[in-house]
Amino acid sequence: MTLVMIEEKGCVWCARWNEQIAPIYPKTEAGQTAPLRRVDIRDEQPSDLTFARGLHFTPTFVLMVDGQEISRIEGYPGEDFFWGVLEKMMTDAKLLPSPKGS
Repeated sequence: MTLVMIEEKGCVWCARWNEQIAPIYPKTEAGQTAPLRRVDIRDEQPSDLTFARGLHFTPTFVLMVDGQEISRIEGYPGEDFFWGVLEKMMTDAKLLPSPKGS
């Protein structure tokens, strides 16, 4: 499992994610379960990854299992949104247990 971050130089929202999330991501349960892998949108697509559709926006966060896309977040509208959607993606994929009470 991997969380692939599609980014590009000069992307303001990528920079904001790098400032707000990047330092703590590896320390979280999500980061331990799906370590971050960065890919520049302008580079050739890595041959070991299969995306469900084209990559057009940065940042885009793609949850991969065995090199196959499971789900994605396009854009970064803030910390709360990111963590909430990522947790849902990971619980839907049965990579994390469902939160208590759901």
